[in-house]
Amino acid sequence: MSDAAVSGAAEHAAPAVSAVRVSPGTPPARWELRVPGSKSLTNRALLLAGVAEGRSRLIGPLIADDTEVMAGVLRALGSRVTHVDAADGPDMVVDGIGGAPAGEADVYCGMAGTVGRFIVPMLAAGSGRFIVDAHPQLRRRPLGPVLAALRAQGALIDGESLPLTVTASGLAGGDVQVDASVSSQFLSGLLMAAAFARAPSSLRFGALVSAPYLQLTVDVMRAFGVQVERGGGVLRVAPGSYRATELEIEPDVSTASYFLASAALTGTTVSLPGLDLDATRQGDIELVSHLRRMGCVVGARAPLSLTGPEQLRGVDVDMGNSSDVFMTLACVAPFADGPTTIAGVGHARVKESDRVGATAENLRRLGITVDEGPDYLRVHPGRPRVARLPTFEDHRIAMAFSLIGTHVPVELEHAEVVAKTCPTFFDLWGRTGAVVEDCP
Repeated sequence: MSDAAVSGAAEHAAPAVSAVRVSPGTPPARWELRVPGSKSLTNRALLLAGVAEGRSRLIGPLIADDTEVMAGVLRALGSRVTHVDAADGPDMVVDGIGGAPAGEADVYCGMAGTVGRFIVPMLAAGSGRFIVDAHPQLRRRPLGPVLAALRAQGALIDGESLPLTVTASGLAGGDVQVDASVSSQFLSGLLMAAAFARAPSSLRFGALVSAPYLQLTVDVMRAFGVQVERGGGVLRVAPGSYRATELEIEPDVSTASYFLASAALTGTTVSLPGLDLDATRQGDIELVSHLRRMGCVVGARAPLSLTGPEQLRGVDVDMGNSSDVFMTLACVAPFADGPTTIAGVGHARVKESDRVGATAENLRRLGITVDEGPDYLRVHPGRPRVARLPTFEDHRIAMAFSLIGTHVPVELEHAEVVAKTCPTFFDLWGRTGAVVEDCP
């Protein structure tokens, strides 16, 4: 059976159904956990290793559905990606194709937004004909700003959302306006592809959400030998090539957020080896400052250590730069002494789910009063009731609402969705002292 047929069969097969029950247990006073590698760093590094000249090694990468999808796309384009045993888990070794993709290929992006939004520009920078498809969930997510910026550089793309056909003959470069008000991933994908344009590129943008993740892209490009000049709302890249490198992937701060929040809710102390509060560029690290305002204490900055208080305080915060973890804070908020308002998250309505709406709905199912606006939630204090909750095909909803189980039992439907970014999440969750059980 062809790869395309396999993808199609998988798409129409009945999804696996599983649920877990997370219940309060006996949390250890002090505990330590090394979180799996960053998805954001892994997928950026994988893509650039795949188009680089030579052999790269990623140390401590995330091995999960989203990163395996990226590896599969690279293999379809001619790169060789292998897992190599290492002391702390598999490393990834990547033999690059030495330039932008060429030829013909069908590529499948699964549910991975980083894959879909990064690979389309990279294909357009190459030469040949490429068919790009994805899971229905990713097909629903916006791609228009990427397509507009590519067409402005002469790209021929058939379609307005996934699936697409890219008939590639390279990118012109030059001055390009990019709408990054919905996702910084649009700008990151265009930026990585710009190294293969025929002329220097100036990517101009106005409003920008999740801004720290753009800097991650710049940092990874630099690691692979391509420099980016940044001034105000302009990113400048000269034509060049990526060179193979060895790159260590730090733990995923988004995944770490749930363990930090668990310590906040249980009054315990967690230490996260590999995470340096001052050195990390992952934007979701700003959750630590919000938890401090709620009363938590940072005991050490490297490795990051945090202790929860006797009583959490309500806060007003803007999470426009860390929207992937606003659900984490929203699930801490019911246990505070006053309301918590989370603003700046309207763009999270077009992620894997409408995360603002899904979070509000689940909190209400738990009996918590929530005020909801286009780009904010206000969560009022309350004692959650026992409930069974949908996870909306969204890994971050599943992981965030596990936090409710630190105080009352909660059942999470379709718990297998966590495999998107952390397949071992529920195994790791037991380290918090919680009780995790399969349930019908």
